[in-house]
Amino acid sequence: MIKLFKNGFFLKNGVPAEALSGSDDLEAARKKTMAFRILEAHNKSGNMDSLRLKFDSLISHDITYVGIIQTAKGSGLTKFPVPYVMTNCHNSLCAVGGTINEDDHVFGLSAAKKYGGIYVPANVAVIHQYAREMMSGCGRMILGSDSHTRYGALGTMGIGEGGPEIVKQLLSNTYDVKRPEVVLCYLTGAPKHGVGPHDVAIALCGAVYDNGFVKNKLMEFVGPGIKNLPMDFRIGIDVMTTETTCLSSIWETDSAVSEYYSAHGRQQDYKALSPLDGAYYDSMIEIDLSSIEPMAALPFHPSKAYTIRELQENGGDILRQVELDAEKTLSGGTKLSLTDKLINGKIVVDQGVIAGCAGGMYDNIAEAAAILNGYSVGDGYFSLSVYPPSIPVNLELIKSGVQQSLMESGALFKPCFCGPCFGAGDVPSNNALSIRHTTRNFPNREGSKPSDGQISSVMLMDARSIAATARNKGVLTSAAELDYEAPVGNAYGFDKSVYEKRVYFGFGKADDKEALKMGPNIAEWPKIPPLADNALIELACVLHDPVTTTDELIPSGETSSYRSNPMRLASFTLSRRDPNYVGKAKEIAALEAKRAEGDYPQELTQVIAKLGLSADILGSTAVSSAIFARKPGDGSAREQAASCQRVLGGGANICYEFATKRYRSNCINWGMLPFTIDRDVDFSYEPGDWIFVPDIKTAVESGAENISAKVISERGVSDITLHLSGLTADEKEIILCGCLMNYYAAHK
Repeated sequence: MIKLFKNGFFLKNGVPAEALSGSDDLEAARKKTMAFRILEAHNKSGNMDSLRLKFDSLISHDITYVGIIQTAKGSGLTKFPVPYVMTNCHNSLCAVGGTINEDDHVFGLSAAKKYGGIYVPANVAVIHQYAREMMSGCGRMILGSDSHTRYGALGTMGIGEGGPEIVKQLLSNTYDVKRPEVVLCYLTGAPKHGVGPHDVAIALCGAVYDNGFVKNKLMEFVGPGIKNLPMDFRIGIDVMTTETTCLSSIWETDSAVSEYYSAHGRQQDYKALSPLDGAYYDSMIEIDLSSIEPMAALPFHPSKAYTIRELQENGGDILRQVELDAEKTLSGGTKLSLTDKLINGKIVVDQGVIAGCAGGMYDNIAEAAAILNGYSVGDGYFSLSVYPPSIPVNLELIKSGVQQSLMESGALFKPCFCGPCFGAGDVPSNNALSIRHTTRNFPNREGSKPSDGQISSVMLMDARSIAATARNKGVLTSAAELDYEAPVGNAYGFDKSVYEKRVYFGFGKADDKEALKMGPNIAEWPKIPPLADNALIELACVLHDPVTTTDELIPSGETSSYRSNPMRLASFTLSRRDPNYVGKAKEIAALEAKRAEGDYPQELTQVIAKLGLSADILGSTAVSSAIFARKPGDGSAREQAASCQRVLGGGANICYEFATKRYRSNCINWGMLPFTIDRDVDFSYEPGDWIFVPDIKTAVESGAENISAKVISERGVSDITLHLSGLTADEKEIILCGCLMNYYAAHK
């Protein structure tokens, strides 16, 4: 289905050709990619090896924009320099915490008025659909504070990062990154009957995630197969490139893209994009669309890819392996049970959801309606919910009769809301298995609380096979098995008037007399100290899972209601993975508070004594907590995964590698040292062990990448080498200042 080629390739006359050793002038050929030309147009450094990018527009949702604006305000913000869209699609429900969700929405509108922003009210559109419909443009770049900021199928390079990177753009600074490698994604063939975009996306994630084939690289989609994909199909694949851990994506554009822009009243935003003949790529992925089968991504990652056929044939063995894997990662002693879903040799699921920026596209929902036409989802435990991505799309579903058809089959239509993707909507019952055309199925994301004995799981599937399963009353069924007539030419209209009536378009109309409307839960950031001469770090959590997601670092779902109150949100840090973390971090923070006042607790003096040092060194040694995880930061761009550690007194992350650039950037922007260690180091230390890093301030200032430190444990004192690799000049200064806010305050 999918083939990977590690060697370099040229694209000549539209056909890939492997680069032979000694190929002439690769650098000139690299400049012929679409990715290079877009990056060059947005680069302000004058050096394409060290990019300093400025984006055309910015976008955030209501889990992130309050903290972003509070940070930017504290750093000197006066007005938004580029269009900044604030959508309200993540915490649209006010079911938790009294009025705090709607208080944040009111704050967002007041900020749009004060600083000149664009405000999309709750349930009007999900973040990425609004960007596609209203903000995209061929050759543009958009930065979003949501990891699925991907608009490559529309010729727009989208990057999802943590909130501090949005703050930098709001303060007219740049997004700094080394020039990434570009991977050719060459598409051939055409999808078979019953195959949808999620099937292709899941197969792609399965092929490239574990091996890091595209990590922090750019994916450039070209090839004859593209013409066989409608726009919603392309968009559905593209948004899932986030789950490959690539930096961004871009697709060549054609008449279908031109028609999309015309239908949305923005023909001027279209232009033809394609690689120049002879473009060079660092590696290649070949995707034969005609070979893709209906797929499923098993709990707990989109890369756990199996064909539905494999699941039907070997369900017991496969589901049992998921149970065994879950025992290694789920806390609280709660066990996941999936093998009981095997009934009379068939897998029976409990729930279906088609939603959001990946699943809620018009074409997906229309084909689901065709599959269910004349059938019923039944009156049993199985249910089917559909969440359109925007009011304009929902209007078209109503006008075309698609919504009526699905509702007649027993499906329920819900608001334009991202909740099912992160655990705040349609949370399954205990031990239920939900099949979803959404972006993620990480552990604990769907509402599980293992420490409270609650567990459920999500299997990602395409809307077509979800509808096929619904037609079969919850028995796992591939859409390819069914004889149905798929809609042809699903070109649909777009009524912009709903946005004109409800969206506040304030860019260029900043009013400094407008007051920010602050709800009682909206709190300022606590003061964060600069980096001290030396660091004494106590391990507060040690995780040896292969990957630690941002949802494990700071759970999503109802906890996100507290996102505007840093200390209150921080109380949930690692709560579903290591419930002891918060208490331990607070104990360490209390030691630092006493030390900062000149009162050296005995626990600290004893640690220092084991190093053969005088307690006087504590006067220039900050005490902080740290987590160790093998590979932290996969998943969401939410900076709270780092900021919550920081406000609890976190000073470092230690790992073999960071799962994503965005999480590493979040750690840096919040002043936490992003330490890595060599893979051959056996990190067998435990919470309560200490690490002393002498002269850390000097090391950061000088750009030292290999730093000698001491570990103090019950086994005695041992040496360890910590790495601080590739810090830019700005990143060094941010760490020295203590965080991004302090950095900007120092430059006022």
